[in-house]
Amino acid sequence: MRIRAAAAAELPLLQDIERAAGEPFRSLGMAAIADDDPLPLDVLEAYRCEGRAWVAVDAADRPVAYLLADMVDGSAHIEQVSVHPDAARRGVGRQLIEHLAAAAREQGLTALTLTTFAEVPWNAPYYTRLGFRPLADSDPALTAGLRAISRAEAAHGLSVWPRVCMRREVEDFGEVDDFQEAEDFQDVGEVREFGEVQELPGVGEIPAAP
Repeated sequence: MRIRAAAAAELPLLQDIERAAGEPFRSLGMAAIADDDPLPLDVLEAYRCEGRAWVAVDAADRPVAYLLADMVDGSAHIEQVSVHPDAARRGVGRQLIEHLAAAAREQGLTALTLTTFAEVPWNAPYYTRLGFRPLADSDPALTAGLRAISRAEAAHGLSVWPRVCMRREVEDFGEVDDFQEAEDFQDVGEVREFGEVQELPGVGEIPAAP
């Protein structure tokens, strides 16, 4: 699977991927997540223009998954990663994350972070298998920016389901065995589940890797 920067004409397709990737949440009683609207085109375009949107493409160069990133308190923060169910269980999510790790390493960033659902099998347990660790409230790595994201998520109603902040050091990437790959339908991003993107402290740009 090849990873490259997203193209402007592909943004509606990214919305379709997000809709499809949200459907598995319905089986867990999380219909609000499955029914949530995808990110608006203007928001996707802003990520694309800033070099913070990547796609995984099939043999026909058609996106089957995508990742959006911010920078939060000196770490590359995964705002959204969605994999179409038709492309799941092939390591696509992991490839996108490792691509971001390479970009982060080139910029001198020390870690990747994310927030996710703690009990959804293809969310926190999946990221744990990829080497991310949950951040306890007392952990110094739980920065002001991550706390602000968590508060914004709670304000949007996501605290109905347990959420967790997670972190992985950039230098640890590449050490996960291939057989550990698992379900990678979607980690629905972080503040925007209910259709709004918040501007958070410490959020900036991370340029695309070559």
